[in-house]
Amino acid sequence: MINLTVYGQTDIGLVRKTDEDAFVIADLTSGNVVKEQTIVRFQVGERGVLLAVSDGMGGASAGEVASAMVIDSMRRSMTMVSSTEPSNALVERAATTANREVWTAAHQAGRTGMGATLTALYLHGTAMHIAEVGDSRAYLLRGGNLQQVTRDQSYSQVLLESGAMTPEQAAFAPLRNVILQAMGTQPDVSVALGRLELRLRDCFLLCSDGLSGTVSAEEMRQVILAAPRMDAACATLVELAKQRGGEDNITVLIGGVSGDLPPLVAGETIGDTLQILQETSALAPPPTSGT
Repeated sequence: MINLTVYGQTDIGLVRKTDEDAFVIADLTSGNVVKEQTIVRFQVGERGVLLAVSDGMGGASAGEVASAMVIDSMRRSMTMVSSTEPSNALVERAATTANREVWTAAHQAGRTGMGATLTALYLHGTAMHIAEVGDSRAYLLRGGNLQQVTRDQSYSQVLLESGAMTPEQAAFAPLRNVILQAMGTQPDVSVALGRLELRLRDCFLLCSDGLSGTVSAEEMRQVILAAPRMDAACATLVELAKQRGGEDNITVLIGGVSGDLPPLVAGETIGDTLQILQETSALAPPPTSGT
């Protein structure tokens, strides 16, 4: 038996007029869906649990519509779990279906340019499956160490990996918020997929760039470790982002697992249990032309 405790919080910030972020906590076994800000505890059943964060774009109501569509479509698709379909294939299918739904809706009047990011975690058995489109993030806290387990699909990430920019320069780069793909902006989407073997007392954090763009991973780690409860940790992180301008919507989701899971082995790293199943083509370097 594996137990999950999770809490999610979203905040409009100090500048935006609407909150275009959305999150969902869905127990796919019982059908229970949690969108409000409350700590929930339940057993991870045979159909698993979906956790997702989406950051909408497109302005006014369009971004809000896009993010809500993404997480609702993911939830609906994931409820149709097949015992014969691999978990990574299930997550990818759900993401591509959600992309197509937003793409179709984006052609309606007043919704041109509508899109959203997606960071989704699917807990099934003793593993966590990760799906990523855009630059919302997922982190894992294990053994006191916090590590990002998604890879930003952004222009600044390309510059970082090419060595053209340092992390310090990327934090203030004019194009740091430009993402290379989003849900609903094209008819097809390239979903990055990963698989993480869970360990006892693993804790994970999902967030929109309203948090990760202003609060460092080290600060996140310190806040989570110092907080008495998950809701207190989320509230502290949101407040910290707002103290630094609060220019964007801020969404944070923190969860932890317990129960029948293997303990962390001395010397074992997060990388030892994290498998990249599929890279996104959005970050692939351009092909070189032949001579």
